[in-house]
Amino acid sequence: MMDEYGIVPGKERQINWYPGHMAKSKRLLQEQISRTDAVIELCDARIPLASRNPDLDAMLSGKPRLLVLNKADLADPEETRRWLAFFRKQGQKCLSYNGIRGNIRVILDKIDELTREKVEALAKRGVRKTVRIMIVGIPNVGKSTFINRISGSVMARTGDRPGVTRSNQWVKINPYLELLDTPGLLWPKIENQSDAKCLALIGTINDQVIDQQAMAIELLMRFKTVRPEAIETRFHIRNMDADNEELLTEACRGRGWIVARGEVDTDRGASVILDEFRAGKLGAVSLQRAPEEAEA
Repeated sequence: MMDEYGIVPGKERQINWYPGHMAKSKRLLQEQISRTDAVIELCDARIPLASRNPDLDAMLSGKPRLLVLNKADLADPEETRRWLAFFRKQGQKCLSYNGIRGNIRVILDKIDELTREKVEALAKRGVRKTVRIMIVGIPNVGKSTFINRISGSVMARTGDRPGVTRSNQWVKINPYLELLDTPGLLWPKIENQSDAKCLALIGTINDQVIDQQAMAIELLMRFKTVRPEAIETRFHIRNMDADNEELLTEACRGRGWIVARGEVDTDRGASVILDEFRAGKLGAVSLQRAPEEAEA
């Protein structure tokens, strides 16, 4: 039996990744919550639900919060619109954002909205408050890049792999605004393996603990369903009727990833396919559809 993308399930290794530093990161985050006025939570616009840590709801209870669907330039705009409708229907403040080229003013205005009540109350007493905002999210959703965009300089460490930020870091934006860059935080056990695959595809889970060929096949089969022309063109695939391992082989042959005696280099092919998707070279595609009630 095939799944919704035409992938034949087999004996797959369970995907999970919770390195030791994350338990420490969770403690550090909890220690800082009382010192912050509001929270901006980043998720990946391509997988808005799978890229949200369910543990954050309890940890951040009572704090004004803004959900940002980051990397919106990599996601299908129509699907992002449906996700925003879904979250707003749940009463969540949210917006989509391009963390590299987005309008900074939009974020600063939202921060003003989140903290206005507290700022105005102190202003009546003659106090000019310094607003402190915590930036949270799972690994590799672009928190540090987001902060650097707002600050206008490289204040927070960034990287194209998960786990670059290992400790809390306060970044001063102006005399009255500070942002806290926090390490990416996953939950200890990812029960939903469909979500785990989505996290692996966007690079949240370290590539060293996943089967890259299996993930490349997963990605190709998803594209074959929702955007077949993207992979056909990008990887010069001649036989679009191919499935699973055969489709990966077709992509490798099309791009000339060949080793000795004409055999295809599927290890290299899988790595490049994942990298090109994450860099947006396959176009703007969402890997998760918003629930049907969002359509209303």
